[in-house]
Amino acid sequence: MAPSISWDDFRLVKAIADSRSLVGAAQSLDLNHSTVFRRLGSLEEQLGTKLFERSRTGYAPTAAGEEMMLLAASMDQEITDFERKIAGRDVKPAGDLRITTNDAFVTHLLTPMFASFCKAYPDITLEVIIANQSLNLSKRDADVAIRATGKPPEALVGRRITTLQWAAYAPKRWRDAGRNLDGEDIPWVGFSETLAHLNAANWISSTIGARRVHYKVDTVLGLTRAVEEELGIGLLPCFIGDQSPLLVRHGGRRGEIAGESLWLLTHADLRNSARVRAFMDHMSAELTRARRLLEGEI
Repeated sequence: MAPSISWDDFRLVKAIADSRSLVGAAQSLDLNHSTVFRRLGSLEEQLGTKLFERSRTGYAPTAAGEEMMLLAASMDQEITDFERKIAGRDVKPAGDLRITTNDAFVTHLLTPMFASFCKAYPDITLEVIIANQSLNLSKRDADVAIRATGKPPEALVGRRITTLQWAAYAPKRWRDAGRNLDGEDIPWVGFSETLAHLNAANWISSTIGARRVHYKVDTVLGLTRAVEEELGIGLLPCFIGDQSPLLVRHGGRRGEIAGESLWLLTHADLRNSARVRAFMDHMSAELTRARRLLEGEI
């Protein structure tokens, strides 16, 4: 009897199709190039058909390869769904917990809260994934997301903490030197295209205008450093700007702008997991205690 096709064979085909190269597939599967080449040849010989055609643009699946890739994707999703549901049935707050959030939150807000959680739950190991783009909780790229967003994905459930407030901040040295911060010659720093969706970016565009923006950056951390290095006035979340000794608010409370809502999010299948529930409860309490800072009340 001919040997059956294994799950590893399906994973191999999917990896090659996703990356369109053997090198990319080898990296995603943590194999070397020659092993991927040999396994693909062996699989095609076993099936008696070619699964990929090689061209200038890489490895393109044949009709048979396309069918196998689609089946592999379906199997992968079913396995992920099963793992997520099983993870949601744990009864003791222990094990690994993957958290995703952005660099600004980790640097200026969350790390002391993570530390207090780890002390309270020593049997849970936190893995913090810093990513400014959203990860897919349905595929378990992470178990919990801490995000500022106006509209959480429908597949996720969670808790809204508050609305983050932003304000205009200027270098403290400019104010101390008596510089006219309202002058037309005062430069501003702004947002690159990847952050154009933010309410703060829309405010800069409509109120300040492109002409006075002399520097743009695609992370809030980068924006903060730009203002601290006196590249210009900039809009920052109040929980960052108010804690920097190098910055002062420009315009006081009049400069405040409502940003996005801060959310704790998880997948519906994980909400009853003991470790997820413990983390959500702990962080909800910690973030609620920090609401005055988050809401820019000074």
